[in-house]
Amino acid sequence: MNLGLAGRTAVVTGASKGIGLAVARALVQEGVRVAAGARTGSADLTALAGEGEVAVVLADLTTPAGCQALVDEAVTRFGGIDLLVNNVGGVHPRTEGFLGVTDADWQWALEVNLFSAVRATRAAIPHLIRRAPSAVVTVCSVNATLPDPGVIDYSAAKAALRSFCKSLSKELGPSGVRVNTVSPGPVETALWLGPGGVAETVGQAQGLDPATVQAAAVAGTPTARFTRPAEVAQLVLLLASETAGNITGADILIDGGMVTTM
Repeated sequence: MNLGLAGRTAVVTGASKGIGLAVARALVQEGVRVAAGARTGSADLTALAGEGEVAVVLADLTTPAGCQALVDEAVTRFGGIDLLVNNVGGVHPRTEGFLGVTDADWQWALEVNLFSAVRATRAAIPHLIRRAPSAVVTVCSVNATLPDPGVIDYSAAKAALRSFCKSLSKELGPSGVRVNTVSPGPVETALWLGPGGVAETVGQAQGLDPATVQAAAVAGTPTARFTRPAEVAQLVLLLASETAGNITGADILIDGGMVTTM
């Protein structure tokens, strides 16, 4: 399927690894110019910059200044913005329960998982309206509707993120800017499987091997496996394209059937 994205410009946050890197790579393969933002770089992102028109911006994307710098670089280098992919996110398993979650923990979860998207979107919206039809696609989570006490602050922040995007879709629809979210279940990224990731942290707290935690996370789901970053990326690209030109305010699950409700 030709998504018709060639020649367009995208801003991708959290692009140095995981889902964000997969999205940036998929966009480059479609002929999209990409402004890739991250707190720190990576060898993979540097390599990608050599393969296509990619502007790497290293900045703290939980701050207004960092988000503005990323958007400004996209506009300066490529002349505008057609797509914003909000991907910055993070989670710390709360193995000590609710009473172990401090105000600082809550604030961190909200800054990373909600306000990063709010701030990047605020910076990008004037440019997206100018280039409409355009799109915002935000990476949310199944935990927005599957609250988990083990990630209580993350779940709450992602629920707020989904609500924010739904509200924004109603405001921006008449201006030709579509706003959608994608909600993955467990994904094969360092956030889950890397050193200090969810599997290792939970395993240490419960005296389990990380592989056991990983298997339990998808046990009983129809596909019984983690989602791959490239699969999330393809869904993001579909929602970004005018192939999905009348989809807005939607949340699309990519969770192997983990969410069983209608």
